[in-house]
Amino acid sequence: MADHGSGRRCAVVGHPVAHSLSPTMHRAAYAVLGLDWTFEPVDVVPGGLRAHVDALDATWRALAVTAPHKRDALDLADSVTDVARAAGGANTLLLEHGPDGRHVRADNTDVPGARAALSEAGVVDVPVVRVLGAGATAASVAHAVAGLGAGLVELVVRDVGRAEETVAAVHAAGLEARVLDASTSPTGPVDLLVSTVPESVAGERADAWAGDAAAVFDVVYDPWPTRLSVAARAAGRPVVTGLDLLAHQAVLQLLLMTGASVDVDVVRGAALEALASA
Repeated sequence: MADHGSGRRCAVVGHPVAHSLSPTMHRAAYAVLGLDWTFEPVDVVPGGLRAHVDALDATWRALAVTAPHKRDALDLADSVTDVARAAGGANTLLLEHGPDGRHVRADNTDVPGARAALSEAGVVDVPVVRVLGAGATAASVAHAVAGLGAGLVELVVRDVGRAEETVAAVHAAGLEARVLDASTSPTGPVDLLVSTVPESVAGERADAWAGDAAAVFDVVYDPWPTRLSVAARAAGRPVVTGLDLLAHQAVLQLLLMTGASVDVDVVRGAALEALASA
């Protein structure tokens, strides 16, 4: 149901969060939809999400949730969607106010957003996926590729012992998980390489990573272009960017928050303009 009440408040919470493009994207959508809502970046220290949410009054409609709070968002919610629970993290908290008080619902638009971004680029059949990193984004990506023919997800990590939660999320998606030590420089052909690690890490072996992959999805979008994306394009590989993911998940998030739809290019265009002027 659409929620077009005037003066509603939303925000993106993270730490750090000042760099987030979410305010730019959501405000652009509000302008198209004719909503006088507000959307701000709010820095919330690690471990502080529950206290922050508890302090919000009835003018607040929703929060977009980014690192490091995606897993904490599940714990504080009154209800959790299946996709958020399976992925092990939520990027959206919906604050629903009724006669019996407030209900907080946790959802995840990273999963369908990633799948939409890949599909938009024609990346639709990826039996073997190599993922650099094993955080909350990696877990969401695993669930996204489960709908694109994936059977095996390789998690390339610097600390094998910290991959347990993401391995569980991969298994929850019905996929086989293989954890590989980044120091051994795993090689071999894969259908999709997904980088969820900083440019400084992925760029170290950009040519080799890109050369092994039929397609590349780099969730980093700032600074852009990354060495990995440049190497992938030079090798003639399809490239999906973090900005594509951000835009598609934002459109789905906006639908949850407002009940209204906008074209993905509305929010993606606003983000590109912001990056160009930064």
